Amino acid sequence: MSAPLPLRNIAIIAHVDHGKTTLVDQLFRQSGTFRDNQRVEERAMDSNDLEKERGITILAKCTSVEWNGTRINIVDTPGHADFGGEVERILSMVDGVILLVDSSEGAMPQTKFVTGKALALGLRPIVVVNKIDRPDERIQEVLDEVFDLFVSLDATDEQCDFPVLYASGRNGYANEDPSLREGTLTPLFEKIVNHVPAPAADVDGPFKFLVTLLDRDNFLGRILTGKVQSGTIKVNSAIHALDRDGKVVETGRASKLMAFRGLERVPVDEARAGDIISIAGLTDATVANTIADPAVTEPLHAQPIDPPTLSMRFAVNDSPMAGREGTKVTSRMIRDRLEREAESNVAIRVTESADKDSFEVAGRGELQLGVLIETMRREGFELGISRPRVLYRTDENGQRTEPYEQVVIDVDDEHSGTVIDKMALRKAEMTDMRPSGGGKTRITFSAPSRGLIGYHGEFLSDTRGTGIMNRLFEKYGPYKGAIDGRPNGVLISNCAGEAVGYALNSLEERGILFVRPQDKIYEGMIIGENAKPDDLEVNPMKSKQLTNFRSTGKDDAIRLTPPKIMTLEQAIAYIDDDEMVEVTPKSIRLRKAILDPHERKKAGRKKEAA
Repeated sequence: MSAPLPLRNIAIIAHVDHGKTTLVDQLFRQSGTFRDNQRVEERAMDSNDLEKERGITILAKCTSVEWNGTRINIVDTPGHADFGGEVERILSMVDGVILLVDSSEGAMPQTKFVTGKALALGLRPIVVVNKIDRPDERIQEVLDEVFDLFVSLDATDEQCDFPVLYASGRNGYANEDPSLREGTLTPLFEKIVNHVPAPAADVDGPFKFLVTLLDRDNFLGRILTGKVQSGTIKVNSAIHALDRDGKVVETGRASKLMAFRGLERVPVDEARAGDIISIAGLTDATVANTIADPAVTEPLHAQPIDPPTLSMRFAVNDSPMAGREGTKVTSRMIRDRLEREAESNVAIRVTESADKDSFEVAGRGELQLGVLIETMRREGFELGISRPRVLYRTDENGQRTEPYEQVVIDVDDEHSGTVIDKMALRKAEMTDMRPSGGGKTRITFSAPSRGLIGYHGEFLSDTRGTGIMNRLFEKYGPYKGAIDGRPNGVLISNCAGEAVGYALNSLEERGILFVRPQDKIYEGMIIGENAKPDDLEVNPMKSKQLTNFRSTGKDDAIRLTPPKIMTLEQAIAYIDDDEMVEVTPKSIRLRKAILDPHERKKAGRKKEAA
């Protein structure tokens, strides 16, 4: 058997949209992973449908390239704080990180989050200032920001002495000289091989492996991915799984071993300490479990994960249209699917309600839970989703505390006043404000997470779509008191059937409509936004009274304004506490949680009395 290649295990970390996945594409091309004539999609690592549509990385993925006789295992990590659970686990698999920073935006909130995690694990980053071909680049200031960030995160002297490369991932070059705008990624490959240490691995010890990622295969069942910490393993070796406390979860055999080669997982007969591999053959083992030789009784240390800060209720769809558009509608199916998600995604927590018809799903943020709902919807599920609510805690003095987020906003100077006013209404405190060049201002706030729910859409309207808002969990702090909710009431249908153009035409003056003529509606469904603060029950099915008298003039043709059609995230952010979003594979409808108007009034009176 040939000697194994020297190994380097690295993760690429960065703020969202700073170019991680595009850089990995170029590493593939220049290492010869792809043939010259091979047709490969742009951002090949973003393989999930939602990732392609949104242009973001949601799931951490492993890959591997070979360069000049060295195998480099690369992990592409998500940039959104909502998927931070993935990043935290991944960093325990690698021995070095490439920190990618945009040459214009500089160090952003998520840069701080992922860098803090990497430095705490003792990793020494290679800093790559990316997108240096941008016309608004400010390379030197960005480098100063990165150094200040390392100091603020208590980096050691060794970590602060980081190597720097200047790159354009899209154009496929990296150099030590910031003035060069040509070349290849060879300097980056050299820096990885020379700066990142080989895995500190005990090849002769007993086999130990910490599960970092979990996914499923229709043929192989559970596939557990992680780094071999010590020893070697061969196909069909006896293994057992230990939980964090050292209890045996199950025993079995490694029926299949797979290693990463480019974008594919290929079967291998043997893996040794330092390798990043996937193991199939176990049915109960999960993330943070230790897979080991049966003689091993001590589990490996698993990185603790930051707790969830936000929750939503996922309920069985009980609207009059339930079961018409989806195939998975029962609470048992929903429970099984949510339990599977919680197993592979350690940042999500699922609790079943007493009535067994709904589930409290807690996670890191609206985006993470929104992605889960959209994924389930595409799989054929029908759900009723409640408004997101934050998870409160109690401090040692018995005071109620709530989650706060650091919010960094880049906005054109002319819109900064509006943004500051709106954030103040949401109980945010401004902690920093500075010009960021090009007629833009960067404003930093500390804001209760509760006040930010549903704000993003309003923020984009206020800034004419030019503002950029980044959020990052900061701390649990004192409860800030009541925050004003949605200023407008809604238009609620008082009957069931199909919407009629004549009725909608007369309702337009009442507010903004969410439905078109011929849309199916039911009693208690929200069909528009009222121009006034109160809810209003309306009849969207009223038709014109026909008589046998002829009028001298022609009837006016009905010209309806196009309705406001909401995306899933917009709908979840829009609803109030007494409302729900009905999600099916074909539709997103807004409705009152209690459909019957008499029951709704009773519940409203009870709430006021309480």
